[in-house]
Amino acid sequence: MAETRSVAGDVRGGANPPEPDQYDWPAIVDGLERYLRLRSIPVGMKMFESESEMEQVDRIRRPQAKHTYDQVVAQARLMGWTVGITNDDLAAAQCGAVLGLRPQNKEWLSGERMAGVWYETEADAAAHQAALDAVPYGRYEAVAVSPLVQGRLDPPDICLIYATPGQMIILINGLQFAGYRKYNFSCVGESACGDSWGRALTTGEPSVSIPCYAERSFGGVQDDELLMAIPPRFLPKAVDGLARLHKNGLRYPIPTLGIQADPSGILARSYGGKF
Repeated sequence: MAETRSVAGDVRGGANPPEPDQYDWPAIVDGLERYLRLRSIPVGMKMFESESEMEQVDRIRRPQAKHTYDQVVAQARLMGWTVGITNDDLAAAQCGAVLGLRPQNKEWLSGERMAGVWYETEADAAAHQAALDAVPYGRYEAVAVSPLVQGRLDPPDICLIYATPGQMIILINGLQFAGYRKYNFSCVGESACGDSWGRALTTGEPSVSIPCYAERSFGGVQDDELLMAIPPRFLPKAVDGLARLHKNGLRYPIPTLGIQADPSGILARSYGGKF
């Protein structure tokens, strides 16, 4: 039986890598940026059982106004800040409930505020709320987000990597290079934070999401960006896989051959010429 620890589901077992004794964050971030040419800063996210514990993080910033959590993440990945919040800092109930900072109570589960806006009926809205992966309420009081390279959340519970679809598939290929496994992701539609940090925190698994309307409107996520939320223990394996793929000539950006060219040479190098 799999052993769980940390945020409700950091699962060990199968092809999953173990937690290393120490992370070399500059080397990990350098590898991600070198092989993927990322456009924004990879960040880490850590849950805290008390606000006072979160405030001990080096150079932590506290919001001066209410924000969505999408905005807080954007301040880390686009501005390089280390930011900590409690539920009182959040402008919307949805963010706090997914993070487990406020109850997933009857009112929240009803989804009534979304009925007639995002979903046709209250039943549709309630089904959406029930589908969200959310950290159970009651253990955590605060959360912080910070650039990985700074090592201030050592280790974070999960890491957030924003990437184009081309970058994302190469990152997944890196994860699968050694100890192959199939990854399954989910799509709840709006409130896609449930597909990313909610799912990664509760399952301990890498999770790719299509950022939703709110993440793009409030969090500055660009039209061509996807998000991977990934427990940090997967990152050394991913970077090593990226390096091995790079050595094999499988690199980002992926070169385009052309729709009328003869693919024989590339097939021979990349796929062995056999199908």
